[in-house]
Amino acid sequence: MSQAQAFPNDTDLDEVLWQAWKAMELPEGYRAEIIEGAIEVSPTARRSHGQITNRVRRALDKFLDGSEYACHQDMNVIHKLRAWVPDAFVAPEDTEPCSDEDGMGVRADSVQLIVEVVSPGHRNQDRDRVRKRREYARAGIPVYVLIDDYDGQGAVTLFTGPRPDKADWEDIHRVPYGTDVTIPEGAAKGFVIGESVTGPRRG
Repeated sequence: MSQAQAFPNDTDLDEVLWQAWKAMELPEGYRAEIIEGAIEVSPTARRSHGQITNRVRRALDKFLDGSEYACHQDMNVIHKLRAWVPDAFVAPEDTEPCSDEDGMGVRADSVQLIVEVVSPGHRNQDRDRVRKRREYARAGIPVYVLIDDYDGQGAVTLFTGPRPDKADWEDIHRVPYGTDVTIPEGAAKGFVIGESVTGPRRG
């Protein structure tokens, strides 16, 4: 048996993971994502995390009211056999034309903005700060916002200018809680993330 036959290539592995992910049936309160070549299962968020996420969603929906865009939650974002469940994201209100070919979620190329709220624990923090940061850059997501209770006394980091070839971002702007962050482009251009979303600076 040749080495190529003995060891599946990345494309084969991606397809196996995709099929396994599609077939998963999780108990209520859990979600599964495909991140950097692995299926990750995580519980739904604790109260403080959910509170910030819901503030973001409500504020974005109000900001986007009257446009063709809306803020979405609890929906898969799909890119090249990868699947993510962001805490919140902005995409067309009518997601039907944006569906992936398997009908599992919304294609990443229709997403204007992703927001993640960091959960406690090293594994969760690494997922949002490092692995999802790279994945969203690879997918060419225009704007990624990271709201992080566990970065110092709380911080918001704005990532723009994705570099898919580098799995990184051209521009990274981090500010402590209490300092407003304004979305600079896209459907949510001009939307402000401040204390009304994050709460005051910790400590």
